Amino acid sequence: MIFKPKYDSFFTTFIAISILIIGAATIFPLFLEEAKDDFAILVLICSLTFIISAGLILWVVLSIKYVFKEDHLYVKGGPFRSRIRYEMITSIGPTKDIFTGYRLSTSRDGLEIFYKTAAFGSVKVSPKEKEKFISEIKKRNPHVTINL
Repeated sequence: MIFKPKYDSFFTTFIAISILIIGAATIFPLFLEEAKDDFAILVLICSLTFIISAGLILWVVLSIKYVFKEDHLYVKGGPFRSRIRYEMITSIGPTKDIFTGYRLSTSRDGLEIFYKTAAFGSVKVSPKEKEKFISEIKKRNPHVTINL
């Protein structure tokens, strides 16, 4: 079973502004007087920097998904992936935080999944269908604590 993330307007605006800031920062050196001699090389470096940075952000954000496998929850976003065994999940609670911790979340209306083997202690997710997502975890691990 695959769950898609929920995108809210705050997150979408934040990502758009971030990409615009990266674009402005990579274009800025082109306007420096010292840059006139090596302008073509500088344009190439600035363009590649922007494409790589914006591409990485978009890859992570647009590829987020939460997949229920037979024995684990697979959380994926770009190069970031986690396999969380159901029996390792200890609790699930609401979260509005999208700036800190290990998160593959695209909305302030998300869930934080705490599990025993977590390098960061938890992962923050934002499935479109929260209730269905929670019930699927509860079905696969009846001992999980739900703190809603």
